[in-house]
Amino acid sequence: MQWRALVLGLVLLRLGLHGALWLIFGLGPSMGFYQRFPISFGFQRLRIPDDAASLSPGPTGRPGTPGGPAGPSWLQPPGPEVEERQRAPRRPRPGVCGPAHWGYVLGGRGRGRDEYERRYSGAFPPQLRAQMRDLARGMFVFGYDNYMAHAFPQDELNPIHCRGRGPDRGDPSNLNINDVLGNYSLTLVDALDTLAIMGNSSEFQKAVKLVIDTVSFDKDSTVQVFEATIRVLGSLLSAHRIITDSKQPFGDMAIKDYDNELLHMAHDLAVRLLPAFENTKTGIPYPRVNLKTGVPPDSNNETCTAGAGSLLVEFGVLSRLLGDPTFEWVARRAVKALWNLRSNDTGLLGNVVDIQTGHWVGKQSGLGAGLDSFYEYLLKSYILFGEKEDLEMFNAVYQSIQNYLRRGREACNEGEGDPPLYVNVNMFSGQLMNTWIDSLQAFFPGLQVLMGDVEDAICLHAFYYAIWKRYGALPERYNWQLQAPDVLFYPLRPELVESTYLLYQATKNPFYLHVGMDILQSLEKYTKVKCGYATLHHVIDKSKEDRMESFFLSETCKYLYLLFDEENPVHKSGTRYMFTTEGHIVSVDEHLRESPWKEFFPEEEGRGPEGKSVHRPKSGDLKVINSSSNCSRVPDERRYSLPLKSVYMRQIDQMVGLI
Repeated sequence: MQWRALVLGLVLLRLGLHGALWLIFGLGPSMGFYQRFPISFGFQRLRIPDDAASLSPGPTGRPGTPGGPAGPSWLQPPGPEVEERQRAPRRPRPGVCGPAHWGYVLGGRGRGRDEYERRYSGAFPPQLRAQMRDLARGMFVFGYDNYMAHAFPQDELNPIHCRGRGPDRGDPSNLNINDVLGNYSLTLVDALDTLAIMGNSSEFQKAVKLVIDTVSFDKDSTVQVFEATIRVLGSLLSAHRIITDSKQPFGDMAIKDYDNELLHMAHDLAVRLLPAFENTKTGIPYPRVNLKTGVPPDSNNETCTAGAGSLLVEFGVLSRLLGDPTFEWVARRAVKALWNLRSNDTGLLGNVVDIQTGHWVGKQSGLGAGLDSFYEYLLKSYILFGEKEDLEMFNAVYQSIQNYLRRGREACNEGEGDPPLYVNVNMFSGQLMNTWIDSLQAFFPGLQVLMGDVEDAICLHAFYYAIWKRYGALPERYNWQLQAPDVLFYPLRPELVESTYLLYQATKNPFYLHVGMDILQSLEKYTKVKCGYATLHHVIDKSKEDRMESFFLSETCKYLYLLFDEENPVHKSGTRYMFTTEGHIVSVDEHLRESPWKEFFPEEEGRGPEGKSVHRPKSGDLKVINSSSNCSRVPDERRYSLPLKSVYMRQIDQMVGLI
């Protein structure tokens, strides 16, 4: 009997122990949320072939070992449901992603409220908001003042050694430098409208006069057409519009005796870029021009889709201000040429094309480098100019993106499968090409906000933010399969900040203020050096490179400042503003809806190259259309409550290896 009592006692002890663990670690009834959030916290690292596109389907038609688990849906090719989505396109839902409160963590684990609830769900105090706004302004001022003190008139600041950087004349093949730096005081030009947005009228006026007096484009510099357009041409046009705005919403930014000099300079630069559009059989421009001599004789015939197809906003604004259709027409011709080369099967575009043959050299289709701003400018061109064809192209390519690039479950916070992710695929087949994403893709949630797909934007933003939380920066490439960076540097890019800002404007949820504070503090902690802010060479060990790119002042600091400056005229003036891909503001008004290019070219000639030569008019005399603050209506902002359930954020953390 004693041994029976002993056995019974051990059984009861074991049951008691299991019961205690069941209660202490939250493994009881509160685990019912897994029915709504079925992701396993034991997310496994799977072994896949080097050529991910060659994954052979298992018995269920999905890749994997015979009879074994299929693995994450991110690895799985689009199935029959793609045809169903094509017949009945997925429509963005205007609903709320998650409830109006964080809720409690699963069973509490003895800690009460979850970390995410404690940290993110409360209001963001006005005093803290003002502190973060001032910190963002101070970050810009520190970088700008040091550039002016140690680097001007050169293009960039080397913040570690406190000196300037210009084109690499000794090595013309150093495209990382020479594509961007044209020996035209790039950082000063690129930062003009940031000075205005921050209300610094005296420095803005001083900087504009300095640009007018010292900057010239008559340079023996070979630059990338795309970079010169978005950084320099876009900034000149934005500053010109700020100066000539009769309402002066940012304070007194008018300049005495201003005679449209910045617009003249923009015109001069654009004329120097026009040779890139000549002598191409497709109408797609050469990637580079020499500002003095035109297209170099040894110029490469290969260009990326984003570089060739993201000129329409700046060239379109210039044409409409001048009343000269030339610039918008060549940009539209390039966009339509690329559009006509998309896959007939998937509707996707590749990332590198031959401008003479129209052959796709790079067949990867994704959201990041090589394609990102092409999508962005289809939608933004419609917002600015009201051209319905731009919106039709955007809607079509967005549907193709949803059909072939988007993997994971249909909804953010419910349903079976992994959270949504956009992968890189073959443009012709939609098959997975690799298992990494790049940091430029973090712009896409902001674009989704503009087109109304806020729920998907919330979920995708969470993925990039979780990576930032792990490293204090976004590595240039992150391998979601290996849960580790593939390319380790971070050059102070703005894309995650931009999406954070736009999501806050759409939702007004303090979660995004906390995200912005995390980013701001990380930049201060890891990138600030003696004379500015430096590129992170290695996001893990935080070693640095001696370079501060111009977009740090024109975008990263600007979006951080605007995130915390609720009363900024950008939000309050009554004029609607849109940001270019370089973060320059352009007011959306009726005058930009006038289409001078249509008066010169028949509609059928504007639809892209058909193998025939079309006469292009010469640039006319400078004619300025006065800017106005009468704005065209854009969709009203929607208000969403909670961005994420705390458990969803924990799942994202798990997938990037945080916990």
